[in-house]
Amino acid sequence: MKKWILALTMAGAVLALGACNQSSSDTVAESKAGDVTQEDLYNTMKDRYGEQALQQLVYEKVLSKKYKVTDKELDAKVADLKEQLGTNFDATLAQYGYKDESDLKKTMKLGMLQEKAAMKNVKVTDKELKDYYASYQPDIKVRHILVKDEKTALDIKKQLDGGAKFADVAKKSSTDTASAANGGDLGTITNTNKDQYDADFIKAAYALKVNEISAPVKSQFGYHIIQVTEKKEKKSYNDMKSDIEYQVKSSKLTSDDINKAMQTELKSANVKINDEDLKNALDTTTATQQ
Repeated sequence: MKKWILALTMAGAVLALGACNQSSSDTVAESKAGDVTQEDLYNTMKDRYGEQALQQLVYEKVLSKKYKVTDKELDAKVADLKEQLGTNFDATLAQYGYKDESDLKKTMKLGMLQEKAAMKNVKVTDKELKDYYASYQPDIKVRHILVKDEKTALDIKKQLDGGAKFADVAKKSSTDTASAANGGDLGTITNTNKDQYDADFIKAAYALKVNEISAPVKSQFGYHIIQVTEKKEKKSYNDMKSDIEYQVKSSKLTSDDINKAMQTELKSANVKINDEDLKNALDTTTATQQ
């Protein structure tokens, strides 16, 4: 998720104001110091958000004519994100400026449309697909307790082996306060997000059986006690091939690829900007990747 998406929440308002049939003299706010008209508000919003908002709205209009993102695809993308983030989903939405899940979907849909436009030109080989499958590890749901030293970690391991509840100990003792609030829950670790974690942590987590509690695992952050609460089965290559092809193509996709694809699509659609103030809105493209 990219930070530029915050401006999208203003996009509809910017263009909607311009499309109103009301007179530009209509008053939006009144005060003894003076009134604020619809025209005042529109011009201010256009100055601050106009080019970026227009760019995104034009992209969606153009791409929707040639590419389709179904509700099923969109729901699956959000479900995948929820699974990865676990109980941190709502907090992450707030962090990136989304009002709610519906707000997130609007931006994700545009990103998926751009991805489809660009991905059609990305080529992959059978070897790349098979190499990806060979290194693929199924998704796992993980929770952990992080402490500063091995002695404390050993003591926590002893408590857990003695019957203490993992979530309770995590809330009380883990120095990872973000996950501690959720009983140590880190959500789902996948092939697309595992690089965000310490390599030693990942190695130890994937070596565990479901519900097995690890011995202390040292990482750059301290000592972890890890538990895998769920592990998916690895499907056959044929069953996974279409998803593997998407993942490999997506990993090769660059911002430059998306920018080039968007310029091609805009040229094909013969897009023209009639508002002189916004004539450069499409000169600088912003690639969207989810």
